Amino acid sequence: MWIANKWQTYTVLDTRRGEKLEDWNGYRLIRPDPQVVWESAEHPALWRDVHGYYHRSSAGGGSWDFAKPVPERWTVTYAPLSLTFGIKPMGFKHTGLFPEQAVNWEWFSQLIRDAGRPIRVLNLFAYTGGATAAAAAAGAEVVHVDASRGMVAWAKENLAESGLADRPVRYLVDDVLKFVAREIRRGRQYDGIIMDPPSYGRGPGGEVWKMEDGLYGLVTECRKVLSDTPLFFLINSYTTGLQPAVLSNILKKVVAGGFGGKVTADEIGLPIADSDLVLPCGASGRWQCM
Repeated sequence: MWIANKWQTYTVLDTRRGEKLEDWNGYRLIRPDPQVVWESAEHPALWRDVHGYYHRSSAGGGSWDFAKPVPERWTVTYAPLSLTFGIKPMGFKHTGLFPEQAVNWEWFSQLIRDAGRPIRVLNLFAYTGGATAAAAAAGAEVVHVDASRGMVAWAKENLAESGLADRPVRYLVDDVLKFVAREIRRGRQYDGIIMDPPSYGRGPGGEVWKMEDGLYGLVTECRKVLSDTPLFFLINSYTTGLQPAVLSNILKKVVAGGFGGKVTADEIGLPIADSDLVLPCGASGRWQCM
């Protein structure tokens, strides 16, 4: 497992009965997590001193209950890469950041820094731009694509808060499949591709996306916009049932089959404080040139 264990302003404090207790730079939140199937907490007393609790609804979705005041928005910093991100509790338990992705940020950031040439990166389903900020900080030109106008605006804020507002980043509110098809027609190419597709979603025009149906085709299309000397390809998955080996097989068939290089895949996770437990948080597949 690839573990994001270098955070200083974010911690998984404890877990129990389908929930995780997190500290986001001084603000403690309880959120649901289906991976936590065990009953007992390691530190029961910690659960009595929290700021916010996300309650799931039996009808779907849920809502936040705040025992203590929290700002409308605050920040966390990932010190190893000097990145800062805005945090705010949103609907469907989200906070605007997936901290486990830091382990992937470090991986492709090192590749970009070591490349010794200009690198252009395409970030698809780019959300609030954690990967965009990491790639830009490493020196890449980035094209950031997401279907949500609000998430794209948030990504711009994160880039500015990281002191990277002057970096060459292009933001687009668009359906990913339609955008990639246009890039193929235009002949535009990228040295690195990052994708973090949802299990299910809709584009700006109501386009339906289902991960298990669309992933192989999307990677196949993205293969067509890779440069002649590509650097890396990263696929993230939070979809139950898509194991790391599935991501590995797709990358081997579609990318490594034409470019060679190295394919690896594994679970990603976060350490649980003061224990030897690790919280699993999805899977990633990586391809890199040799």
